[in-house]
Amino acid sequence: MDKTGSGHDLKSEMEVRYSKTDSLSEEEVINLYKAVGWSSAEKPKVLMKALLGSHSLVTARVGSKLIALANAISDGHLVVYYPHLIVHPDHQRQGIGTGIMRILTAEYASFHQQQLTADGDAVKFYESLGFVRSGRTEPMWIYQGDEH
Repeated sequence: MDKTGSGHDLKSEMEVRYSKTDSLSEEEVINLYKAVGWSSAEKPKVLMKALLGSHSLVTARVGSKLIALANAISDGHLVVYYPHLIVHPDHQRQGIGTGIMRILTAEYASFHQQQLTADGDAVKFYESLGFVRSGRTEPMWIYQGDEH
């Protein structure tokens, strides 16, 4: 029973609101990226330009608090790449990332390729959404961060 005595779990009553047209402040985005330890939080101006310049951007909020986001970069016709899916640690494993990815993959369902790079525990998560390893290809990059 919760502290109100109602017998309801307050956490389960929090409504998650997804949006493809949300307005974002730099502060709330940086707070979210810092919460998950991503180095792009150290480049706030560039990060905001990148997110706002994305082909698609989906956010998730509980009340007014930004708890998750993901973006897509695309040529608009054939290929889409999903570079970021971030869910605040307090809200992970509650279906929020799945909800965001379902929105994005539905938007690009007719595309020839939907791509992403996954590591660690994220591999099984993306496999559960239908993503598979792409043959014998290897992800490659020139990377400015330090968390991998």
